[in-house]
Amino acid sequence: MSGTTPADVVCLGESMVTFLPSRPGRLADVPSFARGIGGAESNVACALAAAGHRTAWVSRVGADGFGDHLVEAVAAYGVDTSFVRRDPSRPTGIYFRTATDRATDVHEVAYYRAGSAASAMSPATVPCDGLPAGRVLHLSGITAALSADCLALLHELTAPREGRPLISFDVNFRPGLWRGEPAGVLLDLARRADVVFVGEDEAEEAWGVVGAAAIREALPEPGVVVVKRGADGVTVFSHEPGLRPGPRASNAGGAEEVTHVPALHVDVVAPVGAGDAFAAGFLSATLRGLPVRDRARHGHLMAAAVLTVPGDLTEPPARAYADRLAALDDDAWGRLRLGPGWTGDDTEVRTT
Repeated sequence: MSGTTPADVVCLGESMVTFLPSRPGRLADVPSFARGIGGAESNVACALAAAGHRTAWVSRVGADGFGDHLVEAVAAYGVDTSFVRRDPSRPTGIYFRTATDRATDVHEVAYYRAGSAASAMSPATVPCDGLPAGRVLHLSGITAALSADCLALLHELTAPREGRPLISFDVNFRPGLWRGEPAGVLLDLARRADVVFVGEDEAEEAWGVVGAAAIREALPEPGVVVVKRGADGVTVFSHEPGLRPGPRASNAGGAEEVTHVPALHVDVVAPVGAGDAFAAGFLSATLRGLPVRDRARHGHLMAAAVLTVPGDLTEPPARAYADRLAALDDDAWGRLRLGPGWTGDDTEVRTT
């Protein structure tokens, strides 16, 4: 991506080096780990770049080997990393996780990110006028939990201003990261956005709001609210399905459109990264001007690609292949069964 060409999507947030277990079991029992990368916003940037979009990742990493690895690994997906800054006094965050036990869905995650380079992001270190130009700016609630400076940065980035890009916000509520009261903070940030991704479970835990309709009532301003409902799929509330920034402007006039899109049947290998992949698929289809139903279906397909591999990232299905699947009638969509390797050859897709 050239310096004069705007990105389709700019993603801002912390990425970490992740250590994946060599075998199932407790962290205390796993003898060795394979190194990878993980981070909500960089996951979205990588998935979108792999799908053919121009993306940029904005963050801070330590002046250490883990920082080198992160920048190189994210750039290898085709993401512009030239706006990632090095912090000589703070380390790059890392975390370890276990393999999911399919029978119990139990897994452990151990984060080592306190005082990380990314937690020092602020309006001073990441000024608005220093960001790369982009049609969409993708953020998440994880960044807001890292530090008071990070929260101040998100408040500045989501404030109404001339030329503000469309703001995509994934609530991404992580209770273990929050020291204070997250409810008001996350609700305020979501209401400032244009496109919001939120799970029914996290809305209930963070806000005490139950059900998709109640979530939309709590978020009246965004033009698009995507409520993720687990195995029940997603419900999308949209005033304005187009790619137009400005939450209050986008829902002026016109009737509310409510679209429910069932989830796919997926043989899950690991659940980590699926939410980020869904956001990437939805944004990809939004950038292409596809109807709301197809945006959600592309989100499900991108999530299915990640769910069927061990790590946070994978090569998405080819665009033409994904388009064919997204265009299926409701009955055929409901009968799809996707397992490991499904993205490589459409003849391998099973139906139930």
